[in-house]
Amino acid sequence: MPLSAKTVKDRTIKMSENITSQQINDINSAPAFSIACDESSDVNDIEQLALLCKYVNSDGPQEEIIELIPLKGQTRGEDICEAVVNCLKAKEINTTNMVSVATDGAPSMRGTQKGFITLLQKSLGRELLTFHCILNQEALCAQTFPPECKEVTDLVIQIVNKIMAKGLNHRQFCSLLDEVDSAYSDLLLHNKVRWLSRGEVLKRFAACLEQVKTFLESKGLTYPELEHPDWLEKLHFMVDMTGHLNMLNRSLQGKGSTALQLLEYVLAFERKMTVFARDVEEGTFSHFPSLREFKTSHNNINCEYLQHTIIAMQTAFGQRFSEFRKEKSTLSFPVTPLDIDPSMLNMSTFTFVSQPDLEIELADIADKEVWVSKFKSLTADLEDVARQKAILAREHKWSEIENLPKPDKLVFETWNAIPETYHNIKKYAFGVLSIFGSTYLCEQIFSNMNYVKSKYRSRLTDVSLQSCVKMKVTSYSPDIEKLSSDVQKQKSH
Repeated sequence: MPLSAKTVKDRTIKMSENITSQQINDINSAPAFSIACDESSDVNDIEQLALLCKYVNSDGPQEEIIELIPLKGQTRGEDICEAVVNCLKAKEINTTNMVSVATDGAPSMRGTQKGFITLLQKSLGRELLTFHCILNQEALCAQTFPPECKEVTDLVIQIVNKIMAKGLNHRQFCSLLDEVDSAYSDLLLHNKVRWLSRGEVLKRFAACLEQVKTFLESKGLTYPELEHPDWLEKLHFMVDMTGHLNMLNRSLQGKGSTALQLLEYVLAFERKMTVFARDVEEGTFSHFPSLREFKTSHNNINCEYLQHTIIAMQTAFGQRFSEFRKEKSTLSFPVTPLDIDPSMLNMSTFTFVSQPDLEIELADIADKEVWVSKFKSLTADLEDVARQKAILAREHKWSEIENLPKPDKLVFETWNAIPETYHNIKKYAFGVLSIFGSTYLCEQIFSNMNYVKSKYRSRLTDVSLQSCVKMKVTSYSPDIEKLSSDVQKQKSH
C-alpha cells in the first residue's frame, strides 16, 4: 500500500529508535565497551560527528553507530567532548565499563590540553586507553617520500588531468590505446581524499607511458621529464613502493580484525622494509618489478638514494603506533592468555576486573587441558584464516576475503565456551576485544551519509539523516512486531 512521505519518514525514525534501544541494552549489559569518533562535513557543510561503540553481546563482537551528531557551530575539542558526553547521558549509556577511545590525529581530537580525548578523560574522572587510528597513522607514514618523489607524483597527476579534462582529448587518447592494443583502455584519475588511488594512478600511467608520450607529442605538449632517466627511475620506484603500501592499507581495512592483528600487519611491514632496503642496495630489485623492468634498459640506477628513501620511511613507521606498541601484551591477551605475565597487563582502565582474582583464575586454568586445547585450536583457526587471506590478497581477490571467518568472532567463540567460573579473565578478554584499532567504520559511515544526503536530497533533517544512515549500516533488525502493535489499525483494512 502506498504511504505518504511523512509516514515513511516517521516509521523510519521509529525503526531507528527501536534499534538504538536494542543497542543501548546490549552496551549496558556488556562486560566492557569502547568508542570511536570521527567527523566529516555533509553536503550542506554541516559537520557530522560519528559516535561508534564496539562491544560484545550474545552474537559476538558488534561495531555499531550510536549516533550521527550534527555540530552546527565550532568543532573544537570542547565542542566534540560536550556533544559526546551529552549523547551518552541522554541515551543513559553507563560509562563505567568504557575502556578505550579511538580517533584520528586531528588537534581537536588529540590535543594535549584541549583535545577531545583529554577532556573526555577529565569528564569521566579516570584514564582510558587512547588510540590514534592505525589507518590514519599508516597514511601519514606513506607521505614521508622525499620532495623529488612527490614532484614525480604531482607531474603525473598534472599530465593525467591534462588528458582527461577535455572530452575530445580523452576520447582521442582512448582511441590511441585501442589502436595499439594496450592492456589498458584508459588512465585513472587521482582522488586526494583516498590516497590509495595514488598507487593505481602511477601504475596505470607507467604501463601506458609510451602511448602518453605519443599523444602529448601529437598535441604539441612537451614534458622533458618523461625522457629523463632520473625522473623515470623515481616514477618506477614510486609505482612499486605505493603498491606495497596499498597492500598494507587494504590489510588494515574492513571489519572483524582485532587491534592486535592490525598492529602485527604494521610491524610486519616495518620489518619488510629492511628487506626492501637491502634488495635495492644490492640492485636485485626482487620486490620491485617495475623498477627491475626499467633497469633492463637503463643500467645506471641510484640505489643509494632509493635505499635512504626506504630507510626514512621505515624510521617514520618506527616513530608511530606508540600506543599500540606499548599495549601489545594487553592486546595479545584474548589470543594467548596463558603465555602472558599478568603483571604486564594494563589494569588501570579495567576497573571492573579484580587483578588478584584474574591472576588466580589464570593460574587455575593454565594446566587444565580441556581449556588449554581451546586456545590451541583458536591459534590454529586464526593461522588458517591468515593463510587464506594472504593467498587471496596476493591474487587480489578482495571480495572473497570478506567471506572468510572474522578473527574477532573466532576469539569470541573460544572465550564464550570458557565457564563463568573464570569471569574475571573473560571480562578482561571481552574488554580487550572491544578496542577499536582504527576508525575505518567511521569512513564507511560517511560514505553512506554522502549517499543518503546528496545534492538531490540536501534538505533531509538531522533526525532523518541519522535514522536513514543507521538503518543502512546496522547489523540489528527493528522489532517490527512490537512497532506494529503500537500503530493504530485502519478499520477499512
